[in-house]
Formats: sequence, C-alpha cells, structure tokens
Amino acid sequence: MLKQIKRLLPSKNNSKEQRLENLEQTLYQKVGGEKGTLALSNAFYDEMERNIHLRELLAIHKQPLDGIRIKFFEFLSGWLGGPELYVEKYGHPQLRARHMPFKVTKKQSSLWMLCMNNALNNTVEDELVKTQLRQAFAKLAAHMVNC
Repeated sequence: MLKQIKRLLPSKNNSKEQRLENLEQTLYQKVGGEKGTLALSNAFYDEMERNIHLRELLAIHKQPLDGIRIKFFEFLSGWLGGPELYVEKYGHPQLRARHMPFKVTKKQSSLWMLCMNNALNNTVEDELVKTQLRQAFAKLAAHMVNC
C-alpha cells in the first residue's frame, strides 16, 4: 500500500497528469486489461478444479468448465470497467436472478470468496487493487446468497 501512496505523491518522475491517470484507471485496466482479466478468470476456475476444499463448489458447476470460463471472463470484462462483452452477447447479467434456480448458501459464498481470493493472489500484484477487488467481490458474493 505504501508503494501506491508514493506513486500518487509528487516526484521527479511522477507528474500531476500521471497521478490523475492512475486515479482514473478502471479496475479492468489495473488488472492488465483483456490479458489480466482472462488470467483472473482462468485462475479462478483453475483454483476451483485444483483445491480439494472447493470440491463442493466445483460440483455445482456444469462440466467441462470451458464455457463458463469464457462467460465469466466476458462478465468480468464489463464488471471491471472494460468492454461489456457479456452484455453484448447475453444482455444484462441479472446475476441474482440467474443464480436463483440454484441453492446458494453462505458456505458456498465463502467458498467462492476463497477461490477468488486465491485467484487474485495468483494474478494481481498490486495490493491496493487486490484490496479493492476483494471488497467488491465480497459484496457480490454476499448478494448471491439466496437461502
């Protein structure tokens, strides 16, 4: 976090314009654009497939995960402030409505966050960005609980 603060402070190599640009970047840009967003999406599902503690979460996903990986990437792209790929293909995500046919418990929400936190640790270097994403994903995960 100290590195983030130092980047915003005046320095010989850090003009006011550069500091403002850092503040105006979307999370999509901060994670590395298309490449970073795809890496996060893949890391999320890789973690789900590898981590024995996430078997319960994996079991409720349609196999193979190829299609859902793509849809998740498309969703994340727009959700993080990048191109609205999911919306262009499928319309508004309506995440809660789309998940209503499934029983989403607090435990599953916690497992989802475990999976996402590990994916963030494996793909996002900037600690401030990780913190921002964790907070946003935690709200999203809690919102999905329906029983």
